[in-house]
Amino acid sequence: MPLNIPILLTWLRVAMIPLVVGVYYLPEAWLPMHTKNVTAASFFIIAAATDWLDGFLARRWNQTSSFGAFLDPVADKLMVTAALLSLLALGRVADLIALVIIGREITISALREWMAQIGASKSVAVNFLGKLKTTVQMVAIPLLLFNDSLMGIDASVLGGWMIYLAAVLTLWSMIYYMKLAWPQIRERSDALTSARTQK
Repeated sequence: MPLNIPILLTWLRVAMIPLVVGVYYLPEAWLPMHTKNVTAASFFIIAAATDWLDGFLARRWNQTSSFGAFLDPVADKLMVTAALLSLLALGRVADLIALVIIGREITISALREWMAQIGASKSVAVNFLGKLKTTVQMVAIPLLLFNDSLMGIDASVLGGWMIYLAAVLTLWSMIYYMKLAWPQIRERSDALTSARTQK
């Protein structure tokens, strides 16, 4: 396993996941809810910033690796899933929204793994739509964690609208990736059916 600054930043993102979640398990006497919200939102923003920084440094210093390419999206998905589950427990995000976003991540991860096995991973490479979905999520989630007024703007309302937008983009991007992969899925399904028929 390679060990360099970009990968260490990715591991830092993984390590911060229990901090985002765990702060809400502290007794109210230790930390009032407002402080918990600010702390969780701050941890999430720092973790999200490392997502951009590790990729930037890996490209700039020519330290990209297959392990880094594997770990980076895993860290992102774990971070988003953990934060959504916390928001779900706090009643700040709807069950359906959390299910759509988390379900999409599982579906597309499985699809990419299958496409990689058949040598067609480039067909479902991350595109602008996927990046836009991720960006909206990364803004919506800390707003929902913060759950207070920010410069005269109700963060929970803005975050609520943005998480709905993220869910729409999530479905849209899933359909887009499935359409790209469908020819490969159909081709192998037809080949398997034909092989069974010939037996």
